[in-house]
Amino acid sequence: MPETGLSDNPFQHPRRANWIRLRTLIVLRWVAVAGQSIAIAAAHFLYELQLEIGLCVLAIGMSVIANLVAMFIYPANKRLNEVEAMLMLVFDLAQLGLLIYLTGGLHNPFALLLLTPVTIAATALGLNAVLIVGAVAIGIVTFVAFDYLPLRTIQGFVLRVPSIFLFGSWIAIVIGVSFLALYARKVTTEIAAMGDALLATQLALAREQKLTDLGGVVAAAAHELGTPLATIKLVSSEMADELQGDAEIDGLLEDARLIGEQADRCREILRSMGRAGKDDLHMRTAPLQSVLEEAAEPHQDRGKRLHFDMHPGAGSDERQPDIHRSSEMIHGMRNLIQNAVDFAAGNVWIEGRWTAQNVVVRVIDDGEGYPPHLIGRIGDPFVRRRRAPDEPRKRPEYEGMGLGLFIAKTLLERIGASLTFANGSDPFLAPDERPDRGGAIVEVTWPRKLLVAEEAEARGALGDNLRFDS
Repeated sequence: MPETGLSDNPFQHPRRANWIRLRTLIVLRWVAVAGQSIAIAAAHFLYELQLEIGLCVLAIGMSVIANLVAMFIYPANKRLNEVEAMLMLVFDLAQLGLLIYLTGGLHNPFALLLLTPVTIAATALGLNAVLIVGAVAIGIVTFVAFDYLPLRTIQGFVLRVPSIFLFGSWIAIVIGVSFLALYARKVTTEIAAMGDALLATQLALAREQKLTDLGGVVAAAAHELGTPLATIKLVSSEMADELQGDAEIDGLLEDARLIGEQADRCREILRSMGRAGKDDLHMRTAPLQSVLEEAAEPHQDRGKRLHFDMHPGAGSDERQPDIHRSSEMIHGMRNLIQNAVDFAAGNVWIEGRWTAQNVVVRVIDDGEGYPPHLIGRIGDPFVRRRRAPDEPRKRPEYEGMGLGLFIAKTLLERIGASLTFANGSDPFLAPDERPDRGGAIVEVTWPRKLLVAEEAEARGALGDNLRFDS
């Protein structure tokens, strides 16, 4: 099995490994040591409570010794893996539990601080580690609810709360451990998922931009090399004409013809490579249908028919608008078209409409449509659809986690678009009752001023016509 760089440890989440710096936990522990020392001193000297000072100092000293050992043994930039971080948090729970045991158990209001290590675990560790830390916290809370050294005043009175409040404190801390762990983990997981999805979006956009730039370089090379290749072709043709019929130099004749053929071949190669070159001034804008056809080009030969339908809206100019040809537009629409092709039964319609205010593009397929329970979440990253165990995968090459639609939505919204997702018909209709365009529908709407190029920009990029003198 090849090396993956990921731990085989069941506690270690591949995306959360080595997130926590040792220095961070050391600093937090120093803060805890300072707070515990102040609380013990205040209870003993200010409120004159009879505490086991020696044992309390020993408990606080355990944290001090652990911090000093960690500081001297490990480098300052040490990052903890899942197991190391979990063990440090379990140690902190045990130390805090011992201190609470020595100072009244759940009769001590500071027992609430047992929630802190659990919250840290929920935000930084994997599920297994969080469950272990949470179980340890609940175990400690339950233990100190029944067994503890009571708090006594200097007169010898025992400070205790009524049993019902003691039970309420136990219930509150147990629920707090569960709720805070669940809440913090849910928020952190969504933030991490959104971060991963945004990174994928940036990578997709960067790739598209690099391909566009590379195409521009190739197009420029094809343009610049056109004249030398034409010269080579002309000279080789003239040489072949002059050598024609001379039996003594047939070898030179074949060489001249070969030079001409290779020049033609170079021209064709450069022409085919330069078709993707879009960095020329006159290609920074293009008609709406041309841009959509370019976005759909990789999916033209995937067994589904693509239909382009471009019409003006009511009271609008018949001529298609020239729009800005951006990487966000191309890649975003390409992802939407890819999704439609993946799930279509046989046809995908790409409709374009424009008015004086808006430009609207719809991508429609004749598939089964979006699952009704997921329509409200389409466009979020990592949306999984639950399948029955015997339901076949329609896209075995994809995970079906909504990342493509998220990337498309993010890129298109960056250039001012708004997206809506819907079904063209009731997904529970029988196949023979469905209309032709009854599958999934994505409607992308731009304010016209954000997408459409001004007339001077769209038509004036080539410059003025020059007079040709013969």
